[in-house]
Amino acid sequence: MTRIEFHFNTPERLQHTCRLLRKAHAQGFRIAVMGAPATLRQLDASLWSFQDVAFLPHCSELDTQDVQQASAICLGTDPHVWGIQDVLVNLGDDVPAGFDRFERLIEVVSSDEHGRMQARQRWKHYKMLGYELLQHDLSKASAP
Repeated sequence: MTRIEFHFNTPERLQHTCRLLRKAHAQGFRIAVMGAPATLRQLDASLWSFQDVAFLPHCSELDTQDVQQASAICLGTDPHVWGIQDVLVNLGDDVPAGFDRFERLIEVVSSDEHGRMQARQRWKHYKMLGYELLQHDLSKASAP
């Protein structure tokens, strides 16, 4: 069964996502990240400038198939095109179709009202399906 985590009260959503991706990549996972095209473009830019001395290899749906297969982090609106099964990071508003094909799903929730409302709907959906949900309240976390 897919392990589902909610990281909520995220004041810097893209920076938090970059840190998550760095950690998952260091552990050898392949990660699919899904969300709205505008959000993914912002994340792409953040991944290039996240750290001064390191690079998180990533691709998008627009890259060649060779680049996509060589990348540990793939950004797109359809998380299934790469055949990744390790980790799915959801930056979108909806429950990802086929999320149960992944070992782990991480929902990154911003601290704004829209983000929280959409996350509540996804939370209810997963609970209705019988998933045990893990929650990480980032307002209580210390700075990295």
